[in-house]
Amino acid sequence: MLALKRKLYPKQMSGGEHQRTAIVRALVNKPSILYADEPTGALDSETGNSVIKFLVKCAHEQGLTVLLVTHDMGIAKQCDQIIKMQNGKIYMP
Repeated sequence: MLALKRKLYPKQMSGGEHQRTAIVRALVNKPSILYADEPTGALDSETGNSVIKFLVKCAHEQGLTVLLVTHDMGIAKQCDQIIKMQNGKIYMP
């Protein structure tokens, strides 16, 4: 839980904790749309999945639209809808 980490310096936090903190920071102003560009790109698979689950949970709880860009189809499959771009063309698998 992030509340337990509130007294840590940034360098004492893991990559996943940094990402979850960034998501919470982005949600503070209650946006209707959240843009997330490769939010798991620098994370290992397990941590990336944890961050996406957290993001999806926040989105569902707040009725938020999330536009997420990723190269990882495993991450994309956790989203409600996928739009794929390949060779400059858009596909809806």
